[in-house]
Order: sequence, then structure tokens, then C-alpha cells
Amino acid sequence: MINLTIGEKVWQAVVYFILIMLSLLCLLPFLYVVAVSVTPESEVLRRGIVIIPETFTFLAYKEVFISHGIGQAYKITLFRTIVGTLLNVFFTVIAAYPLSKKYLPGRSPFLLFIVFTMMFGGGLIPTYLLVRSLGLLNSPWVLIIPQLISAFNLVIIKGFFEQLPAEIEESARVDGASELQSLWRIILPLSLPVLSTISLFYAVGHWNSYFDAIVYINDSSLMPLQVILRNILLNVATQSADSLANSGAVSTFAVQMAAVVVTTVPILIVYPFMQKHFTKGVLLGSVKG
Repeated sequence: MINLTIGEKVWQAVVYFILIMLSLLCLLPFLYVVAVSVTPESEVLRRGIVIIPETFTFLAYKEVFISHGIGQAYKITLFRTIVGTLLNVFFTVIAAYPLSKKYLPGRSPFLLFIVFTMMFGGGLIPTYLLVRSLGLLNSPWVLIIPQLISAFNLVIIKGFFEQLPAEIEESARVDGASELQSLWRIILPLSLPVLSTISLFYAVGHWNSYFDAIVYINDSSLMPLQVILRNILLNVATQSADSLANSGAVSTFAVQMAAVVVTTVPILIVYPFMQKHFTKGVLLGSVKG
């Protein structure tokens, strides 16, 4: 055990105090959102800023789930996040693995085309016309297929694959393994940190995305969670919802905060399990371009 001097102990205590204060500053806004979502309107008006409610009510959550279609939106968002992330990672790996091989014919032009898409896009109208011609409008697959591969994530995984020793695959080929067998049995197990990081990128992107649903989907039953949240935040305050505000039980502001909590908590639960791979995966995959 390291013996610290009095000065070092004081400095360590100051550092811990600063870190704790900064952590509380980051945590307080979320605590405020949660507190308001379970606080009656009269208490919110009386106290202004509520962190620890004196009285609890869950009518705001009841209103969100019953009146705003959160349940169906959850199904669409879970489908998009789970299936979309799996397909994203699969196709990104399938594309990045051969591009990591310097002996691949035409490797440089392919990489040039991929990097080009990171800086220039086709635009909203051409993309919409393409999606419509493919028959994807008003389909849950329109939330997944147009964003199937991220060029940025592909470059990260390609960089990671390039850092793996070539001798590993050479020994696998000597033992009779094919390219796909080497990828599945050797490369992917060694790539769990970067794959976890990329999966988190894709999952958070799917969970938070709403613009593509607004553009490509007209059926309200196919709207993902974030679109419902957007509609609640924009419309709940303008509703003639005297049954809520005048009841004295829950405010329209509480309904908004409840919607924020409902759409945020699931991804917050997942993130800590992926965090340990996050920094390591990004650094390992970005050393080489």
C-alpha cells in the first residue's frame, strides 16, 4: 500500500470532492425530470424546483402509456434497435474484413468511395425518391435498411482488423480454415471490445433517431418512441386537457417529464454494461485509418 504524505492526501480529497460535485451537477437535471414526473401539479407550482417530492403520483405515466401510444412505439423502437443493430454490425464486419486486407484487388477505390460518403451525401429528396422506388415507405424496414452501414464505424472496425497479427490467420489457414471460419472463430472473438463499441454506437443511434420516421412513415402505428416523445413535448401543453391540469393531480409538464423518463431509462440501463468496452474499442480501432 502506498504511503501518502499529508499534502498528497489533502490534494486527493480535493480531487474527490471536485469529482463528486461535478457528478452531482450532471445528475441533478435527470433527478429533476424524474421528480417532476411523479409530483402533483400543486406541489410543482408551490415549490418551483422539485428534487425530492413530498407527495408521489404516477398519473403522468398512466397518461403517457394510455393516451399517447407508447406501448406500440416501444415495440417499433425495440424492433428497430435490436434487429437494426444486429444487421448493422453484421454488414459492417462483412464489409470491413476484406477491406482490411491490403492484397484485396481494388481496395483503394473502395475505401475512397466509402470515405467520400462521410463528407458528401445525396441529399434528402434523392434519398426519399430512392426509398420510395424500393417500396420501403411506411415500413419498419425503412428505419433500418437505408442506414445499414456507417462509413465511420466501418473505418474503425477496419482499423482494428488491420492491427491484428497476420500470423494468427496464417496459422488458421495452415490448419485448413477458410476465410469465413477464420473470421468467425478467431477474428471476431478477438474483436469483442471494438464490436461492443460499434454496437453501442448503432444501438444509441437507432434508439434516439426520429427524423427518418417523420420523413418516410405516415402510419402512426409504425412511429418509433422518439417521434411519440417529440409529439408529446410539442403538443401536450397546447391540448385542451382540463381533465389533467384542472384535476390538481398531475400537470402537463409532468406528462412531458414522464415521457422523457420512459424514453431515456432503457438506454441508460444498457450503457453501463457496455461502458467498459467503449474507450478501449474506440482507441484500438482508430490507431490506424
